[in-house]
Amino acid sequence: MTSPSRLLVVGDSMLDRYWDGAVDRISPEAPVPVLQVQREYVRAGGAANVALNMVELGSAVTLATLLGADASGAQLAALLRERGVEVAAVADGALKTTEKIRSVSRRHQLLRIDFEQAPTAASVAALHERVAALLPAHPWLVLSDYAKGALARADELIAAATAAGCRVLVDPKGRDFSRYRGAFVVKPNTAEARAIVGDWSSEDDLLARLHALRADIGVEHLLLTRGELGMTLCSAGGACLQVPTEAREVYDVSGAGDTVIATLAHCLAAGQPIEQAVRWANRAAGIVVGKFGTASVGYDEWAA
Repeated sequence: MTSPSRLLVVGDSMLDRYWDGAVDRISPEAPVPVLQVQREYVRAGGAANVALNMVELGSAVTLATLLGADASGAQLAALLRERGVEVAAVADGALKTTEKIRSVSRRHQLLRIDFEQAPTAASVAALHERVAALLPAHPWLVLSDYAKGALARADELIAAATAAGCRVLVDPKGRDFSRYRGAFVVKPNTAEARAIVGDWSSEDDLLARLHALRADIGVEHLLLTRGELGMTLCSAGGACLQVPTEAREVYDVSGAGDTVIATLAHCLAAGQPIEQAVRWANRAAGIVVGKFGTASVGYDEWAA
């Protein structure tokens, strides 16, 4: 595989913090377990995890995102830069960096605590200006939408990317996929697709609904990730491609969608046809679900 073009990731980034320890007793104050924290560690989440997955595969990556001017934002930016991601963040003093804290014992989650805040319109506008300056040097754009607000005007970003000659891949969120019109690939999971097309009665019914959705939102490819059923790719002017799962053991699906979109973009930017890129992305997903927490797949694991 040839070296891929530089990739630009834009979207909602977050810091995933883990409090890991042992539970040996129930609290005398309430019927809840007491976690004796033995270690704390952090990982990149959301769009930041997409960028890290790309770097692990060998891509050169720029991440444009919104961060708070706080300790969590600084910690996330430092983590990304240490791993080789070029960070082009808009720091907003009025914004708190999205953070998820997971209490864990013996690799099982006990509780998740979320800190998040919607960005201001001015912050989103500043992010758009940053992206516009970056597009000429990035032929591929990945939008990682976690509905935290960075991609509130995704349609404008796609229009700007198209005008600059960039192809756009989207990991979507929400019920309105029309905002992704003009993208090259949109990659929903089963729950996201069902919320839009409704329940299907058979495989043929599903494929018909996917083709109709793809045509309705005006994208070239719709890639449905289906967990244990693998992936289904529906493309303009062609039959759907069914790819069975390669997961050996499912341990944790956190961040699996990030790995799929990252691998897909890496392969496409390296000149692979989309059918082969989907097969590689499916392989990466089968590896990452066997890991704990938000994780990435190294090139040696993926290409073995």
